[in-house]
Amino acid sequence: MSSIFNQENVGYSKSITREFFKNVYAYMFAALSVSGIVAYYTGTPDFFSKYFFNSAGTGLSPLFWVVSFAPVGLGLLIQMAYQRLSLLSLLILFFIFSALMGLSLSSVMLIYSINEIALTFFVAAGAFGGMAILGYTTKTDLTKFGSLMYMGFIGIFIAGITNIWFQSDMMSLIIAVIGVFVFTGLTAYYMQSLKSVAQNQMMSEIDRAKLSLIGGLQLYILFINLFLSLLRILGGRD
Repeated sequence: MSSIFNQENVGYSKSITREFFKNVYAYMFAALSVSGIVAYYTGTPDFFSKYFFNSAGTGLSPLFWVVSFAPVGLGLLIQMAYQRLSLLSLLILFFIFSALMGLSLSSVMLIYSINEIALTFFVAAGAFGGMAILGYTTKTDLTKFGSLMYMGFIGIFIAGITNIWFQSDMMSLIIAVIGVFVFTGLTAYYMQSLKSVAQNQMMSEIDRAKLSLIGGLQLYILFINLFLSLLRILGGRD
């Protein structure tokens, strides 16, 4: 009886794990789709000059900086307050976040060619997929590795903010190279963490639904940052 029970339990665990990750990737792809569509239609010289340059046309407008940093605050809000928010509220904030990310990425359409963006997207997808598989299948505990990658992320975030004023191409390249290692490493770490969450059969259905959305959000953020890091390395500015 014990053996039969264990087999049924394993089957149930695998089933809910598959369902959890199916939802995680559905959210991730939905966010990528929304951001891609928004970036494509707003990444035009007319739109950019109308909304993101100041009236004199000599610099970036306050709206540009609001749009650039709003996703950071909204992303933190979603991840920190998800337990207190309803699933519907999370969904609304999630898609607002995705649209804001698309707006903040619109400048990419002006700086790089479509071919460069497409090539880099596929390279990023390959690297992301490989590290996601590694994180899911490895038996090694990646907790300490994840903490190290978090420190690296904080470092490149601060360096990136600093470089807004210095405008150093060399610093930008160094940040991008380090970013590739940090974001691929965090992808493996997050996948292992999400696998642990997915296999927790004690969670309620609503908590599982919320955490699948949070998981999709986290993977989306990692993929976008990996993509941008690779684009700075591989892309030649138009």
